[in-house]
Order: sequence, then C-alpha cells, then structure tokens
Amino acid sequence: MAAAGEASGGRDKYRSFMYGEGEKDTVWRLGSPPNYDVVNKLFEEERTKEWPEGSLEEKVQRLLKTWEMELVHKVRPEDQKSVHSQKFCASTNGMRFLSQKEVMAIGGYNAFLQTKLPPEHRIYDPDKETLESGMATFLTAFPRGFAIEVLDVYSGPPQIVFKFRHWGYMEGPFKEHPPHGKRVEFFGICIFHVDEEMKVEKTEYFYERGNFLASFLSTPAAAASAAAEAASGSGCPVMGGN
Repeated sequence: MAAAGEASGGRDKYRSFMYGEGEKDTVWRLGSPPNYDVVNKLFEEERTKEWPEGSLEEKVQRLLKTWEMELVHKVRPEDQKSVHSQKFCASTNGMRFLSQKEVMAIGGYNAFLQTKLPPEHRIYDPDKETLESGMATFLTAFPRGFAIEVLDVYSGPPQIVFKFRHWGYMEGPFKEHPPHGKRVEFFGICIFHVDEEMKVEKTEYFYERGNFLASFLSTPAAAASAAAEAASGSGCPVMGGN
C-alpha cells in the first residue's frame, strides 16, 4: 500500500488513493474527492492511540480508513485500489459473505448493519434502506462525522486481525429519534484477508449491533430494544445472530 504522501499528495493524512495522477480517471460519487477535515479533527482530538508512521498499526488503520472511503465515494469497482476487485467479499457477525457488487449496490452502512432480527424489532432496517438513504441517515445523525481508530493489531498479513473503535456525536436526528448530543460508539474485531500487495480480498467484522443502535434512543427505549435483540439471540457479536 502506498505511503501517505505518495498516494494522497499530502492532502489527507490518513487515507490513500484520493489525489494524484493515479486518481485522474476516478469516478467520484459526488463529482470530486471527499473532504475529511471535520472527521479528521474529531479523530485527532479523541483518538486513544497514536501510531508511529510506518508501523503495522498505522498501516492497518490507513488501510481501514482508505477502504471505507473508497467504498462510500468511488462509484466504479476498478477505481477502488485498496481491495481486490475480482475477489473481494465482506461479512458481518457471521452472516453470509456479500460480493463487492452486492456491497456497492446496497451501500456500506446497510451491508454493515445486516441482521436476522424480525423487522418489528429493528431500530434501523437495512432491508428497507437504499444506499442513498443509509448515507443520509448517518450523515444527518453525525454532522461531525463517524470517526474510526485501530486499537490493537493481533496478527499481520496475510490475515490481519485487529480491534477497532468507531464513534461520533449524535447532534442530528436519527430517523424519527431526536438528537441527544452524546457520544455514540462501539468496539469490534475485524479480520482483513489481504494479498501480497496488501489489497483486501475478504473482510470479517464482529461487533455488538444491538447496543450500537440502541445508543441512538432514549434510555427506556434503548433498554427495551437491547433486551429484544438479546432475547432473539442476536446479542453475541461472534456467533452470527446479527
């Protein structure tokens, strides 16, 4: 994976493949590369780890941030340079693997929030959302962005296992739920299966979906929703109920 200055021209400190000659033909969803200044500020103010440039942890964090950026903002699979476009697939909490085409069709948020929970118990229903509505929901809820950091890396390539933290401040409404202004965060484990060029071929995410979504609600509703998820057997982040 290219170094920061080489890939981005120094215009984003944490993501590669946004600027420079290699991106001259890239088709961007919004017509141009995204600006991450606001979420980068949140990340720098509240991250709990600061990894040395060139360390394995820094490389994994850059790969994670770059992959998320490309998934959301690059329209064509061939423009996504952090993943192996022919082999890439992704799974969350033990559910079936989605191909790159499937993930791009429904959007990253809907892919990440896939669930087996009955529709009547869903705080957020990815089966009823589009790529555009999913993006709008979380952009509205998190006007300062949804920051992510790598906390630990347990093994290096070709099978990279790491722990991550994702957080933001609910300063906008989430669906019909009013903003409460507090931090919403969750922790998870991810496995990146990469090739010799550090391109991701497969991702496996494990995290507590119910507690994350309950964080958008008031305390009574959150407790009821979390209890419903637990009762349905979807509470375990590894065994695949979500």
